[in-house]
This record gives sequence, structure tokens and C-alpha cells, in this order.
Amino acid sequence: MKKLSFVMTGLLATSLLLTGCGSSSNSGGSGSGNSNQKVTLNFLQNKPEVVKQWDKMIKDFEAKNPNITIKQINPPNTDTTLQADLSKGQMPDIVAMGADATYIQMAKDNVFMDLSGKPELDKVSSSYTKMLESEVGKSNPYALPYTVNAVPIIYNVDLFKKYNLTVPKTWSELMDDAQKIKDAGGTPFYNGFKDAWTTAGIWNALAANNEPATFQKDLAAGTANFSKADAKAADMMKQFVSYGQSNQFGTDYNTANVNYAKGDAVFYAQGIWTLPVIRQSNPDIKLSTFVVPATEDASTVKMVSGVDSLIALPDSGNKAKEDAAMKFIDYLLTKKPAGDYANVAGLFSTVNGVTNNDEALKPLQSYIDQGKVVDFDDHYYPPAMAAGNQYESVLQGALSKGQSSSQLLSQLDSLYKQASSHK
Repeated sequence: MKKLSFVMTGLLATSLLLTGCGSSSNSGGSGSGNSNQKVTLNFLQNKPEVVKQWDKMIKDFEAKNPNITIKQINPPNTDTTLQADLSKGQMPDIVAMGADATYIQMAKDNVFMDLSGKPELDKVSSSYTKMLESEVGKSNPYALPYTVNAVPIIYNVDLFKKYNLTVPKTWSELMDDAQKIKDAGGTPFYNGFKDAWTTAGIWNALAANNEPATFQKDLAAGTANFSKADAKAADMMKQFVSYGQSNQFGTDYNTANVNYAKGDAVFYAQGIWTLPVIRQSNPDIKLSTFVVPATEDASTVKMVSGVDSLIALPDSGNKAKEDAAMKFIDYLLTKKPAGDYANVAGLFSTVNGVTNNDEALKPLQSYIDQGKVVDFDDHYYPPAMAAGNQYESVLQGALSKGQSSSQLLSQLDSLYKQASSHK
């Protein structure tokens, strides 16, 4: 969930007026998909840290499918590249990207193939397929979810044992543990709130678990607001901050990772993407996780988790390329490549029967398997509200100044109203 790159959508709307949004410049015609035809696919993906892993999987796939060549493209800014490609009618043949505003807008504008009825849908978690459909606002699947992230509570196993703690199941139990640590002279939570976006993880976990189920729809319809729906979440957020280190609003994300790795706190409310970063600073640290116990009823708690990488096919009309692309997708959905990729990326796979081997993530796996997950609230905020740390800066400012929950929420209401007018 590390900051999404939200973009203006005017270029997308304009570019749809151009003739053809497929790979027209390098296609071999729309053909019948002859299995002996040599096909080259341009594959654009947005994560520089997994380029080598993609290269490895591509090489393996090409060895099994000698008539298909895949060219990996990993630009510095995937969103900008996709917009430019769309405007020129030269979209890549396969796209792997996050479920961000660019994907959502392109899916809404039918840039990607509708995968309804494809057997590949049965190979991945239906919970995350529905999550993508909900974000787009259509009942059509325009992408396959491939890997997903999560925002749990990370904990230092040795310190956890030092303070004789057990995994809390409710918010009150977590706060009791925090007080126990504080009373013993320790630091319960380490926060890097100098970077406003780091407030988003815990906020999403608290808000999504305590709001009415229809909140986002009602908010968009103008019949709900933050002040009423998120009063409990705001109070919990203030309580959470009271157990952070003294300089939490002067500590940035990178420093927080390093200091947490040194053992400066027991808990760290951050995304699972931080696990490899923490281990880089301290390879010997023992880490584990538990889902944020955001309510007083453990049976109702869901893990905040979003699609980190999805796979989509631009609707080119070139059957030979589309058939070859589906072959590559079928390969990616087999257990070994899916498992290898998830482990290297430090994420969960959505492919049925595939688990991450990281011991620290095992306590979270059942939530993935059972679909006990909820999307990030901010995936539904207007782009102008989520861009540039807008709403996170409201959280950061209100919490650092010790403002009341009502003050915090009224600012979110104002920001939402302003952002909605710029849609």
C-alpha cells in the first residue's frame, strides 16, 4: 500500500478517441492464433525490485513455449508510461501493476479485456477479484489479482517474550499490552509519522473495521460523512498514538525501519512490505505478525489487504497476441511460479493453494485463505484526496497537535467535499 501514484484522468479520456488502443504498431495482424506462429509480447510491470524474478519466470516460460518471446518493460513511472502508450495506440500486450487510480480509470474506460467467463478466474481468490470489481465499480473482471499485501501488527518475538505477552484478540487487549510495556519502561509502538503516508496503514485498519459496510457508497452519494462513521476509529487512532515513541512525528519511514530493527519497540503497525527492509538492517531479528485487532469482537475482525499486483490484458483485438498472453498467464497461475514470485516479493499469492513461506506471515495466511479481508478505505477516496498525502497530512497534523477526534474528522469531511468537486 506504499503510496499509490494517483494521476489526472483527462489524458485517458482524450486518448480513447484515438483509433485503436492495442499494440497496433508491432502486431502481426489479428490472425487466428496459430500455435506455430511466432509471437513477441511486450510485458510492462511496475516493480523494480522483482525485475530479476520476472526475468527468471519469463525464461522458464519461453523454454516451454519457444514460439512466444516476452520482452519485460519496467519504466520508472508505470502510470505515465501507460498514459503515453494509450495516447499513441501502442499499449503493451500484458500489464502487471497495482490496483491504483490509473488501472481503475483504464478499466472503467474499457481499455482492458473483460475476462468474464475465463477459466483463469477460478484459479485465484474470488475475494480479491470482487475487490477489483468493487474498485472499478463494475461487475466485470478486467484483471486477475496476482499478489496482495496486508497491514498487520509486526512484533519483535524476543521482546514479546520479554514482556510475557500473548497475541491480543481485541483492541482493549492490545492497548492493555501497550500499557504493560510502557509501565515496564519499554516502547510499545514505533512510528515514522514524519512521513505523513505512514499514518495510512493503521488508519485504514481501524476505519474499515468500524465503519458501516455501506459507508463508501453512502459517502459518495452524500448521505454519510467521516464525522459520524469514523468517530470510533478516530478515538482509537489517538489512543494508538499515545503509545508511540516520543519523537514519532519527527521520525521518517526509513529511520523508523532502522530503529525498529534495532529493537527500539515491541510493535510496528506497518505493511508486510517492511519485513525485508527491517531484516536488511538486522538479519538476526525474529519477527512475527498478527492482524490488527480493530474491534472488541475477534470474530468480526478482517485484515486490511489490497491487490499489490494485478495482471491485465489491453483489449487489442489481436487474437494471436491475446492467446499467447493467456498462455503466459496460465503459466503464472501454476503453483511454482506463483509461489516463487510471492516469496521473492514478500507478498501473499492469490493463486489457490499457494502460500508464502515466510514464518512471520503464517499467522495471516488463514485470513487470505478464508477471504476475511477488507480493502483499504483510501482506494475509494477521490483521487484529489488521496494524491500527494492529502488525507494522511490531515491525520498527521491533527494527531501531532493533539486535536480532538471531531476536529480531525471535520477536516477529512472538508477535504472529501473539496476533492469530490474536482472529479
